[in-house]
Amino acid sequence: MKRFLKLSLAVLLVLGLVATVGCSKKEAQVYIVGTEPTFPPFEMTDENNNIIGFDIDLIKAIAEDQGFEVEIQQLGFDGLIMAIQSGNIDIVASGMSITEEREKEVDFSDPYIDAGLAIAVAADNEDIKGKEDLAGKTVAVQIGTTGAAKAEELKAEGLIKEIKTFNTVDVVVMELMNGGVDAIINDLPVTQAYMSKQPGKIKIVGETLASDSYGFAVREGNKELLDKINAGLKNVMENGKYEEIQAKYF
Repeated sequence: MKRFLKLSLAVLLVLGLVATVGCSKKEAQVYIVGTEPTFPPFEMTDENNNIIGFDIDLIKAIAEDQGFEVEIQQLGFDGLIMAIQSGNIDIVASGMSITEEREKEVDFSDPYIDAGLAIAVAADNEDIKGKEDLAGKTVAVQIGTTGAAKAEELKAEGLIKEIKTFNTVDVVVMELMNGGVDAIINDLPVTQAYMSKQPGKIKIVGETLASDSYGFAVREGNKELLDKINAGLKNVMENGKYEEIQAKYF
C-alpha cells in the first residue's frame, strides 16, 4: 500500500509539473503589433503575403528576449496611433519617427535606428537638384508621415506648388515613375530600398532634409510594456542579434 501511495504521489507530481508548464505556455502575454507593410526594408510582404522586415524581426527578437509573444496586424499608417489609443493594438512597429507631435499622443521606446528625409526624382530629371528647385513643382508623399509634414512646411515657404498624398509608399513611388509628380519626399532608407528594386528609375537629389529616429510606440502611460521593449532592445543590441537583423535587411 505504501509503495502504491508513493507511486501515486509521484504520478501526481509529474502531472502537476506538466500542467504547470502547460499553463505557463498558455499564460504568455500576447501583444498586437500594428504595421503598414509597404515600407521596405522595415516592413513589407513576401511572396506568400507574410509581413516581414527589419522592424518585424526586431520586435520579435525583443519579444523572445522578454518572454512575450507578438501578433502582427496590418493597418494604414495614418490609423496606427488611433489604434494604439483605442486599444485595438498594443505596439506600433512601422518605421515611425519620434516627433514632438506624436509624443503628445503615444509613448516611444528608445530609438532603434536613425533615418532622414530625402527628395527623389525620376532618374532622367536634371531640373531638380535640391529643395530650392521644388518651386512650382508637384510632390507626392505618404499620408501621416514626416515626409508629408515636411512637404507642407516647404509649401508654406513657397517652395512647392502642389502636394499629392497617397496611403502607401509604393503608390507614391509609382506616381513618380509614371510621371504624375515631379518629386517625392520620403524616408531615405526606404527610398533607397525602392531604388534597389527598380534600378535606373529614380534617384535621390540634394541633402537630407531632416534627421529622424525611429521608435516603437505604445499607449501613453503603458510603462510596463515600454520597459519590456526598452530592456529587450538593449539586450538584442548587446548580444549581436540586432547586427544580425540589420545585416539581413541592409
